[in-house]
Amino acid sequence: MMRELLLALGVTDVSPGAAVFVAVAALLAGLARGFSGFGSALIFVPLASTMIAPAMAAPLLLVVDVIMSAALIPSAYKLAEKREVLTMLCGTLIGLPLGTVVLVHASPVSIRWAVAVLVLVMLAVVMSGWRFRGEPSRRLTAAVGLTAGFFSGMSQTGGPPVVLYWLGSHHSPARVRANIVFYFALSMVLSVTAYLIIGLFTLPVLGLAVLVGPVYGLGVFVGTRMFGLASVTVFRAIAYGLIAATGLFSLPLFDGILR
Repeated sequence: MMRELLLALGVTDVSPGAAVFVAVAALLAGLARGFSGFGSALIFVPLASTMIAPAMAAPLLLVVDVIMSAALIPSAYKLAEKREVLTMLCGTLIGLPLGTVVLVHASPVSIRWAVAVLVLVMLAVVMSGWRFRGEPSRRLTAAVGLTAGFFSGMSQTGGPPVVLYWLGSHHSPARVRANIVFYFALSMVLSVTAYLIIGLFTLPVLGLAVLVGPVYGLGVFVGTRMFGLASVTVFRAIAYGLIAATGLFSLPLFDGILR
């Protein structure tokens, strides 16, 4: 049944078992997105890349995430510090094409190592309590955007540098969240454009999106409601635990266990 459905959607090179695994990864990613507001790529891309190529996992997440995050944009636009967001986006304009080139030409295993290392390093930074302290400068803001753009182009994992940078700014929590949402809304437009030019939105990617999208949406829905029930301590423990487990088990060393 699953195989026939995959073939009908144009997904010929993904086994039913791999498709189910990718859907479970999407559910976990959606839970993280709804529960914490970010982190879906840190969960989905490393896990999904153990079953499908990163060049398929990254655009797949982009398709479903664009649809799910659209409702957040209007309120974020009103509150965001637009000049600062656009400055960061200038750096992203440089970094994102470079990351996209790496996604297309680098070996899948190399990309998985890079993503796993990024996940674990950023998790260690977050858990240490370190935050950027100081007045954001235009050059530094653009540099953060370049770094985020590179990792977004390579694997849609550009969130950690941006989140760490703005969490330590003088902005209120509400404005920080608005900046993050508005920035990623604009950067996703750049990602979609770059991926379209390169030709990453293939029929198998769109076919998998039909299967994965509803599961991801369910995760976001449930995660959002879980956030209202959890204490700050429980919230952090769950978020850190999910990201840590993902970073470890997405390493190519564990392919024999996951496959």
